[in-house]
Amino acid sequence: MSPVTHFLTGWVLANAVDLNRRDRAIVTIAAVVPDVDGLGIVAEILTRHSQHPLLWFSDYHHALHTLLFALVVFVCAFLISARKWISATLAFVAFHVHLLEDLVGSRGPDGFIWPIPYLFPFSNRWIWSWGGQWKLDAWPNIALTIVLLCVTVWIAVKRGVSPVDIFAPTADRSVVAALRKRFQTTDLTT
Repeated sequence: MSPVTHFLTGWVLANAVDLNRRDRAIVTIAAVVPDVDGLGIVAEILTRHSQHPLLWFSDYHHALHTLLFALVVFVCAFLISARKWISATLAFVAFHVHLLEDLVGSRGPDGFIWPIPYLFPFSNRWIWSWGGQWKLDAWPNIALTIVLLCVTVWIAVKRGVSPVDIFAPTADRSVVAALRKRFQTTDLTT
């Protein structure tokens, strides 16, 4: 799945309960953070024509899609959040929803099915993969992203907060006001 889909998934999950701005950000980031290992693509692209190419993306993407890293995320979320158990648990769930999304919808354009080495580095015995994994640009991924966008707009209109709040609370108020102006219906019965 795309980082945008993972981000929106985390954001929607973070809004399942009443969390403050920081805790919503923690849960949202937990849904994206497994893909930090994907940053290796920068080094790989920059060195691909050199004598010693760095295959950091090819060799290590999904290396952090593990139970160990999920536990690290849980502990970090617990330590820095206000609603410790709720936020850390939601961060743990968001991390695992990311894994599920990748399991079902992350096949590369070349047909490569990305395995998830869940118990790495302790064991190579439980590696998740699914032969029916759809491509990154397949319609189910696009449909899921559209649904998540719709839910995100609904949350913004109803609760008065959007994902923009993570980065710029002042701008978020403008975004919410614009969304409310566009999508909020008036009650004609009163």
